[in-house]
Amino acid sequence: VQLQASGGGLVQAGGSLRLSCAASGHTFSTYYMGWFRQAPGKEREFVAAIKWSSGLTYYADSVKGRFTISRDNAKATVYLQMNSLKPEDTAVYYCAAAREYSGYGYDARQEYDYWGQGTLVTVSS
Repeated sequence: VQLQASGGGLVQAGGSLRLSCAASGHTFSTYYMGWFRQAPGKEREFVAAIKWSSGLTYYADSVKGRFTISRDNAKATVYLQMNSLKPEDTAVYYCAAAREYSGYGYDARQEYDYWGQGTLVTVSS
């Protein structure tokens, strides 16, 4: 299974970007798909996740109200709409997929089995 993330770029503070993550390869049942980010010198952190079967969404407090995660089942694609971007949102954004619930939780890196290559988002002030 491969995850291909795209949509990153340079944007001014207050602007918007939409990230996409397309899954390809062997068909598998997905429990969660999520987005994490890693800023220079910092740990990779949870951003948002979606429970594939129900569409339930989860967000980090730092992005709640500004970011929206959504999915397209037919395209096996998850999106992250990012509005009102701030310089502190600057990071490499990674998408991830969990085959089944492992008990770590939607916001834990250990929950996810597959990771995309990352796409850089830079927000200038």
